[in-house]
Amino acid sequence: MASSSASSIHKSFKYDVFLSFRGEDTRTNFVDHLYYALQQKGIYTYKDDERIKKGKRIHDELIGSIEDSKLYIIVFSKNYASSSWCLDELVKIMECHKTNEHTAYPVFYDVEPSEVRKQSGAVENAFAKHENKEAAGKWRDALKEAADLAGWGLKNTADRHEAKFIQKIVEELSLELRAFDFNIDEKFVGMETRINDVLLSLGTGSDDVCMIGIKGIGGGGKTTLAKAVFDQISFQFESKSFVESVREVSKASLSGLKSLQNQIISDVLNDRGISVSSVHDGINIMKRRMPGKKVLLVLDDVDHIEQLEVLAGETNWFKPGSRIIITTRDEQVLVAHRVKSIHDVKLLSEEEAICLFSRYAFGRVIPNLGYEKLVQRVIYYAAGLPLTIKVLGSFLCGKNEFEWIDAIERLKTIPLLETLKKLELSYISLEEDYKEIFLDVACILKGWSKANAIKALESCGFHARSGLRVLEQRSLITVDHSGYLGMHDRVEEMGRNIIRCSHPDKPYKHSRLWINKEIEDILSNDLGTEATRYIQFYSWKVSAEVVMKGLRKMKELRFLHVSGGSFEASKCGCSCWSWKYNNFSNALRYLFWIGYPFRSLPKTFKADNLVALEMAHSKIIHLWEGGERKGKATRAQATSDPC
Repeated sequence: MASSSASSIHKSFKYDVFLSFRGEDTRTNFVDHLYYALQQKGIYTYKDDERIKKGKRIHDELIGSIEDSKLYIIVFSKNYASSSWCLDELVKIMECHKTNEHTAYPVFYDVEPSEVRKQSGAVENAFAKHENKEAAGKWRDALKEAADLAGWGLKNTADRHEAKFIQKIVEELSLELRAFDFNIDEKFVGMETRINDVLLSLGTGSDDVCMIGIKGIGGGGKTTLAKAVFDQISFQFESKSFVESVREVSKASLSGLKSLQNQIISDVLNDRGISVSSVHDGINIMKRRMPGKKVLLVLDDVDHIEQLEVLAGETNWFKPGSRIIITTRDEQVLVAHRVKSIHDVKLLSEEEAICLFSRYAFGRVIPNLGYEKLVQRVIYYAAGLPLTIKVLGSFLCGKNEFEWIDAIERLKTIPLLETLKKLELSYISLEEDYKEIFLDVACILKGWSKANAIKALESCGFHARSGLRVLEQRSLITVDHSGYLGMHDRVEEMGRNIIRCSHPDKPYKHSRLWINKEIEDILSNDLGTEATRYIQFYSWKVSAEVVMKGLRKMKELRFLHVSGGSFEASKCGCSCWSWKYNNFSNALRYLFWIGYPFRSLPKTFKADNLVALEMAHSKIIHLWEGGERKGKATRAQATSDPC
C-alpha cells in the first residue's frame, strides 16, 4: 500500500509561470512572443502589463503573484539590472526558488551567463547606479544565484532563431508542468504505467500518422486515461482537440456529427468563424485544411463506424506526426476502421483501488484507522471499476461507521445507480437477440465453458458464436485462457437487475430464474407462470414430486438446468410415477438434469422442440415409457443407475 507520506497536500498555484523581464528591452518583442506561445499551449502565465489590476499597489500585486506561481522565467537582458523593480522581483523569486514548491529558469537573451554572474560587461553598466544603495548586496547575490541555474541562452540555442528558441522553452516548461500535474492530482491513481503503455504505442517521435484505440468496460477509466495522455503530450503538437461524448452528441440530434466536425475544425485551425453546412462539407474542409497541422485528436466514447468515417476518416486527412486516440466500448468499431493498435484498459488492482477510494472517502491514500475492513468490503464490491470506487468514496465521505455498514448492506440488494446507468448503455445498444444472449450469460451462463454455452444457446435458437463474439468485443463478457465465460461483477449485476426490474417483488414473473431460494419457493407454492423461460438451480430442499408439479404451469419454459444435489422420487417408487400432468413444457429446447430420479420422461411430454438432452447419472432406463421415440433431441447422455 502507498505510504502515508504520499497523502500530503500540495500547494495549488494561481499561475503556471511568472515572467520577470525589463520592459524597455523585451516587452514588445521577445517577451511578447514568449507570452503568446505559452498562452497558446494552455500555460497560464503572469505578465505584469497583462495581469495587474487597476487600483492595486503594483509592488504588492507582483509579490503576491510571484508566490502564486509555480515556475519563473527570468529574462536577462542588457538593461535588466538597471531596474530596482526587476531586482526586487529577482530577490523574491530566488527566495521562493529555494523552497521545494517553485522552480526558476534564467533566459539569457542578449547577455552571457558570466556577465550576470559576475556583473560584468553590459550587466555591470546597468547595475552601476545601484552601487551605493542599501539593497545592492542582496541584488548582487540574487544575480549570481540566478546565473548559476540551468536555463536557456539565445546565443547557444537554435542558431539564434527566436521562434525556435521560444518553442524549445515552451516544450520544456510543458514537460515540467505535466510532471507536476501528474504528481499532485489526488484522484490520479494507477495511471502511470497505463499512460506509458499508450505512449509506447503512439510513438510520438515518428513522422507517420498513428491511430490507436482504448477499449474497455463502461466506467473502467478509458476517458480518464485518454485525458491523462492528452494532457501529457499535447504540447508537442501544433494543434489539439479533445472531443468528448461522441456517442451521445452524435445521436442527440440530426446535426450531432456536424457539430463534432465543427469542434474539431475550430480547435485545429483556431478559427471559431468556420461553420460546417453539412457532414459532407465538414469532410471536405477537414481533408483540405487539416493536413497543414500536426494534430493531437482524441475521439472519446465512439460507438459506430460512421462517427470515425466523418471525424477521422483517413490518415491522409492529417499532417505526418499527427496522433488520433479513440476510446470505445466496442472493439469492432476499431477493427472496422483499421485501427491496428488496440489497448484494453486495465481495471485497478486492489492496492490502486484502496488508494483511489481513500482519496475520495478520507482525503488521503490510506483508510482512516478502524475503517480498514469496511474499505475492503467496498473494494471487493467495486471489483476494480474506477467509476464505482469514486462514487462510493464520495458518498461515504464524512459518514460514520454505522452508515458505512448500512450502505454496504444495501448494495447486496440495491445496485449503485450511477454504475448501472453507465453500464446499461452497452446493453441498450445491442440488437435484440444479442440482448437475450447477454441476459442468459448474466443470469445463468457465467462460469460455463464457452463450448457448453454455445451448445445451450444454439439449442435455444440463438446464433451463439457471433453473439458471444459481439458481447466480448463490447467488453460485456470475457473468455479466459481456459475457454470459460467471465463477466465483471457489476455487469452481471446490471444484467440481473434488468430482469428483476420488470417485476421487483414477483420473481415468478421473471423470464429467468437462478436464485435457489426463489426457485424453491415458486416450485413449492405452485407459483409458476408462462413468463419463465429459463431456470438454473443447483440444490433443492423439495421433493421430486414438488419439482415436477411446480414446472407444469411454466408453459413457455425453453431451458431447464438442474444439478448439484440428489433426491429420491415419490414414495410410490421410480417405476410407478403416474405422470398425471405434462410437467415439462413442450416449448423446452434444452433439458439438463444430473441425477434425474425417474426411469423415463413424462409420456405426455411431446418434446417437439427439444434439441439438447443431457441426463447424466440419472435413473432413466428408456426416454419414454413404452420405448416411444419423440422429439428431435440431438444429444443425449444417460447413466443407468438401478433402483
